[in-house]
Amino acid sequence: MALGCGNRKESTVGSYVDLNGVRTWYDERGQGEPLVLLHPGLTDSRAFARNADALSSQFHLFMPERRGHGHTADVEGPITFDLMADDTIRFLERIVGHPAHLLGYSDGATVALYVARKLPDLVRKLVAVAGTFHRDGWIPEAIDPNHTPPDFMAKSYGEVSPDGEAHFAVVVKKLAELHVREPSLTTADLNATSHQTLFMVGDDDEVILEHALAAYRALPNAELAVVPGTSHGLLVEKPDLCNTMILEFLAKEPVPTFAPIRRRGGS
Repeated sequence: MALGCGNRKESTVGSYVDLNGVRTWYDERGQGEPLVLLHPGLTDSRAFARNADALSSQFHLFMPERRGHGHTADVEGPITFDLMADDTIRFLERIVGHPAHLLGYSDGATVALYVARKLPDLVRKLVAVAGTFHRDGWIPEAIDPNHTPPDFMAKSYGEVSPDGEAHFAVVVKKLAELHVREPSLTTADLNATSHQTLFMVGDDDEVILEHALAAYRALPNAELAVVPGTSHGLLVEKPDLCNTMILEFLAKEPVPTFAPIRRRGGS
């Protein structure tokens, strides 16, 4: 899933916007239709380092960092998918200003699904990479609350967080508590999501493959990509293949198929 104390520090790169008390950092690059990238849990927008150049060649990228992640300071209280979705909706309304494509990775994919359900008119196409719609979609080890993230993640957090490296443990605890109870969407919730959706997983992912298949079957306008020879880090492990599939999906309409089954008759 992962790909206050300490010294306070501010970044001179990117911009900040206040989203109802959450001072949110974001970066943007490229031109064209807006595409919002939503990073995994316990990481930040740097998770897209091997994808941003390719994607920004055709789209105007927006890369916000959620509460307690990256350059965005933590706030009092728990972290929930509802809160993160509400923050993202405010970002879309305040900064993007009109409907955008959403690409979410891991927890970011779940946030994207919540946004599409809460305010569907703000979303164009949706790419959900290595994410779940229900907590049961993770292999147990991925959300084990006793699991300690590797040391390099705390160091990476401390490089940019205004809360300092020592606060990483607080965010780890909040996300461990989050994944005990969330996400909690159902296949009925997905069935009500009409957006054109690409659901992507690695063939050796922390997301259970049967869960990805259930999401694909429940989403009425979905495509499914299982990237061979990859894990939960598929966007980093095979960036060229993943970037090509994402751009093909976002920039083009679906091709006619010769022997449709699920899509027969437009269903």
